[in-house]
Amino acid sequence: MTSLKHKEYPNFVTHLECSLTGEKYEAGIPQGLSKAGRPLLVRYDLDKIASAITKEEIEGREGGFWRYREFLPVTKSENVIALGETTTPLMQLPTMASRLNVNSERLIVKDEGRLPTGSFKARGLALAVAMAKEFGLQHLAMPTNGNAGAAMAAYASHAGLKTTIFCPDDTPEINISEIELQGASVYKVNGLINDCGKIVGDGKEITGWFDVSTLKEPYRIEGKKTMGLEIAEQMNWKLPDVIFYPTGGGTGLIGMWKAFDELEAIGWIGSKRPRMVAVQATGCAPIVKAFEEGKEHAPVWENAYTAAAGIRVPVAVGDFLILRAVRDSGGFAVAIPDDEIFEARDEVAREDGVLLCPEGAATFAAYKRALEEGSIKPNETAILYNCATGLKYPMPKVENTIDRFKPIDYNSLIEK
Repeated sequence: MTSLKHKEYPNFVTHLECSLTGEKYEAGIPQGLSKAGRPLLVRYDLDKIASAITKEEIEGREGGFWRYREFLPVTKSENVIALGETTTPLMQLPTMASRLNVNSERLIVKDEGRLPTGSFKARGLALAVAMAKEFGLQHLAMPTNGNAGAAMAAYASHAGLKTTIFCPDDTPEINISEIELQGASVYKVNGLINDCGKIVGDGKEITGWFDVSTLKEPYRIEGKKTMGLEIAEQMNWKLPDVIFYPTGGGTGLIGMWKAFDELEAIGWIGSKRPRMVAVQATGCAPIVKAFEEGKEHAPVWENAYTAAAGIRVPVAVGDFLILRAVRDSGGFAVAIPDDEIFEARDEVAREDGVLLCPEGAATFAAYKRALEEGSIKPNETAILYNCATGLKYPMPKVENTIDRFKPIDYNSLIEK
């Protein structure tokens, strides 16, 4: 990885800033939420970034999201944790596009399942763990619905840091197992992710662990921001018309919106923005409810349920940032029932050979609905985020068998 050859990373961070009040905080030391209880955002000297790097230099580098080092807060290459990051592909769904009467070049899946530990959580947790290492932290803790815990366990173990992770007790077993196998101490909790988060928060003083919950430290946003940088680069520094994003805590949606602002500030893109679409499940749709009611904050969603575990987040600390990005972009928020989510997953896998995770399938179902309702047009370029590999999730069992000791009816195999 070329970036690791540099002892010092170029660093353009000026300060941290409360996302609600604008109050400034010191960078270079561990920070959690602001005094207002809201996420801190990393701010940069964007003029210096513009002078230090060109698009062509970025395009010539290897190393996945670490290529964007000028836009990231890490200061020393020794704190970069690399697990084989790559630029995730843009994939077409030609059969589904044809059925929907859409040009296949307009319907694009961004497949984040190709990242280490099989999900886009690698982006945020790689940066959070790198900064924890830079600050000399030794013990990290977080709640997770699965993929974030797996990413933190992997990156932290590679960095030599201890991790303790809490999952809802109905988290997919493969997620729980991979978290433990990759070096974390993982505990199942009889509750939802916000209940797990309370355990992390309540235990900070007693255990001394650092809370890496979604948006409760500043650097997961910076990692997820690289999705926005990457999509701009892949599309020749022109942004798509619409982005469908599976929204739980919403770090990626917030991060991409931040990336677009930074890219415009340094002159790499214009003022055009994609319409940001927050996709949730009907059984857990606090952002959708707040959007429809014209509110800026989304209260806790009671009795949250969806089998798309990654978007089962009853309350998001960055709710207002998600809603602002959606509204400012002219986008919308939509909730999809579980049966439609899994029908979409099965249809795309069967017809186009692309195995979406349930959360990614929700974005395809949302895209179909938006076309039907006229919220988007067939000639608009839409990016659908598949946030993890579908291999991590339960799939329908195969019941067909053949007895090799009996005559085989090959005609029935042809008809099947």
